[in-house]
Amino acid sequence: MVTQAIYNQPAILPAQALHHMLVHPQFDPVALQLGPVAIHWYGLMYLLAFVQVILLGRWAIRHRAWTGWDAKMLDDVLFYGVLGVVLGGRLGYVLFYKPADYLAAPLDLFKVWEGGMSFHGGFLGVIVAMALFARRHKLRWLAVTDFIAPLVPLGLAAGRLGNFINGELWGRPADPNLPWAMVFPQAGDDIARHPSQLYQFAGEGLLLFALLWLYSAKPRPVGAVSGVFLIGYGSLRFLAEFAREPDAYLGLLGLGLSMGQWLSLPMVVAGVLMLRWAQRRAP
Repeated sequence: MVTQAIYNQPAILPAQALHHMLVHPQFDPVALQLGPVAIHWYGLMYLLAFVQVILLGRWAIRHRAWTGWDAKMLDDVLFYGVLGVVLGGRLGYVLFYKPADYLAAPLDLFKVWEGGMSFHGGFLGVIVAMALFARRHKLRWLAVTDFIAPLVPLGLAAGRLGNFINGELWGRPADPNLPWAMVFPQAGDDIARHPSQLYQFAGEGLLLFALLWLYSAKPRPVGAVSGVFLIGYGSLRFLAEFAREPDAYLGLLGLGLSMGQWLSLPMVVAGVLMLRWAQRRAP
């Protein structure tokens, strides 16, 4: 019903209405040009995400001594995390969204400059990377993910801001009377749309960060913070997808849900089970 309501909103706007409608600013995707080297906004958002992990992580090390972490461990886990995000994000995009295209042209897998990253793939990549890190340092895997989880949402917020700057991953058609409805010329039409990138920036980024940062402000059973992250991200992403335009080459799948929603549901289920398990094992 929610999906139908969104799609039944007025679509093409009369020319005179465009004068009163927000239009995406059409930012230049290149933030800085240094001779032959072009620095893109999206790359800067990734850099910002990793920098905030270091800053927040160092604050947590100083003020949350019960974690047992030190600066060297943080630097090491960041290296593992970067590899997990990049490799997992790229492979996840290929497997979840365009497997046939990349089977036909396998070398396109390495054309990362053309875009194509999946959060859920990056998430799985980070899970594997954290397991390798935990094994090397002889730590409990869930103790590692508990420390990392509160550091992630602001990085996700930076990524969604990068999506908005690029004018990509725009929203579904919206009521033109919605004050923040926006036309995305990149979509090739004059349809008023939800700025879904900003919804995700606020939900999966700022709101999830606030919830996790407060929840992790005192010692919790091992696995509890990770469980809350899974529940929070999965739920907020599921809701945001109702305002996000489905990928054109996939559309809506079973039960009228998008690929992002189907990939988020297992996260919520796993998070609930993990949180209950952690609480039952707590002394």
